Amino acid sequence: MTVKRKPEWLRIDLKTGRSLDYVNNILKEFSLNTVCQEAKCPNRMECFSKKTATFMILGSECSRGCKFCNVSHGELEKVDENEPENVAKATVELGLKHVVITSVTRDDLPDGGAEHFSKVINKIREKDSNIIIEVLIPDLQGNEIALKKIIDAKPHVINHNMETVSRLYENVRPQAIYERSLKVLENVKKIDPSIYTKSGIMVGLGEREDEVLDLLKDLREVGCDYLTIGQYLAPSKEHYPIEEYVHPDTFKKYKEEGLSMGFSFVASDPLVRSSYNAAEMLSHA
Repeated sequence: MTVKRKPEWLRIDLKTGRSLDYVNNILKEFSLNTVCQEAKCPNRMECFSKKTATFMILGSECSRGCKFCNVSHGELEKVDENEPENVAKATVELGLKHVVITSVTRDDLPDGGAEHFSKVINKIREKDSNIIIEVLIPDLQGNEIALKKIIDAKPHVINHNMETVSRLYENVRPQAIYERSLKVLENVKKIDPSIYTKSGIMVGLGEREDEVLDLLKDLREVGCDYLTIGQYLAPSKEHYPIEEYVHPDTFKKYKEEGLSMGFSFVASDPLVRSSYNAAEMLSHA
């Protein structure tokens, strides 16, 4: 039976104010999107105050239709060749110390958008070599040559989210493959062990605790360094249903188990999202 009423620990006050207005103005000036704003992330004010933000590149339409995700999948947009320069300018203008670059999935592009990721990374580094660059990438359909384009640009962190346990992939991520996603993270470490790898999962989709722990073990086996675990919140009634509001004590248990397995840092809490405390994780390298 699907639960509907949010527990107390998930009731948050989405703050607004001058900081959000300032960020919005910069985004508008450079015709950019951030996942922070698009998803109305509950942690966005905290991240902005810590000089961290997540830009979403390669348009706003996705080539896949994952049942948990609120990104639309209509007509795919032409790649904006000015976007790398604009992301770099906005990063500097916002005074970011840690920038996360993510994208919609673009299976229509031969390399899945890998070259575009590389251009964004390089443009940011040209403007300020001290900015920490993290990328949250799609699976690139398992294309290792495309993945190497991103690796060769030398971001500090490459993140690819597993999202959920293996058993639920067919229903939650029907166009993704569990083993392929693991292979992305494994290949990063094989090609360049100096790059930190990261992944994130949602809970509350109907997974069992033993399945979550098996997923954590799989991630450690491919050398994943960092992990985020957060509560799944359905964007609408049309999306995959919430099966459970996982208690904060269970999140604490997952964190303890993850650290005992050897993750360098685990952010595990109902309100954690993929880029939450991104900068803090690197201090535990």
